[in-house]
Amino acid sequence: MKKLPLSFYSRKDVVSIAKDLIGKIIVTNFEGIITSGRIVETEAYIAFTDKASHSFSGKRTPRNEHMYSAPGTAYVYICYGMHQMMNIVTNDFNIPDAILLRAVEPLQGIDHMLERRGKKKSDKTLTRGPGKVGKALGISKFHSGFSLLGNEIYLMDDHFKISPAQIGESPRIGVESAGKDAKLPYRFYFKGNLYVSHTRK
Repeated sequence: MKKLPLSFYSRKDVVSIAKDLIGKIIVTNFEGIITSGRIVETEAYIAFTDKASHSFSGKRTPRNEHMYSAPGTAYVYICYGMHQMMNIVTNDFNIPDAILLRAVEPLQGIDHMLERRGKKKSDKTLTRGPGKVGKALGISKFHSGFSLLGNEIYLMDDHFKISPAQIGESPRIGVESAGKDAKLPYRFYFKGNLYVSHTRK
């Protein structure tokens, strides 16, 4: 098992990277508490031209500033005033391509995930949906800007085997206001996995 290198994130095709993330492992290590999960659902957002992206038309604000960081940076934003949404910045410095982590399958530190989520029993809702992913893994807006090449939030490849036929694709969820861009097939998911937040035909 090895940590994903900078070269994984610095590629130019964010859609391909979002697909390649299916099956990889995200790990958090905060104050000695380690939690991890296998990524089973992602969404790609393309810099500047994608109406569903926070960076559409070059928009740059204190909220989305970390989208313009170096590849392999965490971009975390707050949705509906409470959900901490974990994104992965790709491509290159000042090119704000990003990938939203929508769901993971819990692997390590499930007791800590349950405590963070206020749940007594683990089930498919523990890390199903981007807000739940952030909360279960202990990720918050504080961590926006953290390098994924460091030791607090990082991604691993354990050579988990997943075939192209096992990866589904669909339009993204909750971006209807993006017009025609809402129909782009930029959401990827592990077919049949219970933790996938939503499925569309």
